[in-house]
Formats: sequence, C-alpha cells, structure tokens
Amino acid sequence: MDYHHIQSSVRKNELKFHKKRLTQDQVSLLEKSFNFNNKLDPDRRSQLAHELGLPPRKVAIWYQNKRARWKNENLEVDHKALQLRLENLLADNERLQSEVERLKQELHKAQEMLLSVNNTPYSSLSSQISSSCDEVGSSSLVHGSRNHLDKDFFACLIGGEGQFGNTNDQEFFRSSIS
Repeated sequence: MDYHHIQSSVRKNELKFHKKRLTQDQVSLLEKSFNFNNKLDPDRRSQLAHELGLPPRKVAIWYQNKRARWKNENLEVDHKALQLRLENLLADNERLQSEVERLKQELHKAQEMLLSVNNTPYSSLSSQISSSCDEVGSSSLVHGSRNHLDKDFFACLIGGEGQFGNTNDQEFFRSSIS
C-alpha cells in the first residue's frame, strides 16, 4: 500500500470517531416531522437543522435513510398481505376443485340414471327419481303423469323448473320432452 492510501484510511477513521449519535429528543422530533411529511424541502431541512443544532446535511441524510427503512417496512407489510391473500386463494381453489369433482360424480350418476331410464319400467323409475332427488331436497316428484315426472326428473338433475324453481331453460324441457 502506498502512503496516500494509508493516510486516507486514517482520515476516514478519524471522522468516524468524531461522529455523534443523535439524542432521543432529536430522533423524536425528526420522527414526528417525518410522519407529517416524508419528503424534506430545503426550507424545512434548514428549520429542522436549526432546531436540532445539526448540520442540514445530517438532517437530509437522516431523512434519506428513514425513507429507505420506511419503504422496506412497507414492502414487508405488502408482501405479508399478498402472501396471506395467496394462501386464501389457494385454499379457495382447492375447495372449488373438490366441489367440481363432487359435481362431476353427481353428473356421472345422473347420466347413468338417464341411460337406465329407457330400460326401466315406469313404477321402478319413480322410486329411483324420488330417492336420487332426496339429496337435492325433494322426496315427492311423482305427480301422476309421465310427462310431468320427466320434467321434474330433468329439473332435479339441472335445477330447472318443477318443484325446484323456474329457470330460463323452459324451452329445453318443452323441446326435449315433446
């Protein structure tokens, strides 16, 4: 190492020894000022420096460092909020996928029932429909006519007209049963 490099290092160390920490009162006043406005205009910097008995440059550096810490803290808070939101969305997604699987199984059962309808006598058909629709909320679907039974059966499967409420798909029932 050369002489100038060593001399430069000594000067830097000497400057470190002369640095004074801010007092609790100074920090408190700077914090209050920062909370009011985190940007420091030149007039406010001079006023704070005068009130605190500090060089304006030291006040400016404190503000710069405080803004950096504040930004990091906000990023951490935002990250935690996003992480929580992601976890909630993943849980909702898992719940919805389970629901989709359950509904696919119900659809498969309903399709099997539809396939067996053509090969089943009317008397046993009414008991099949009645028992399968118990899960939906109705146990008395048979009203005397085969046409009405078919409508309620389809309504049971897709939540349409009949005992399960009205829907805009009434034309579907008329065209598919007629």
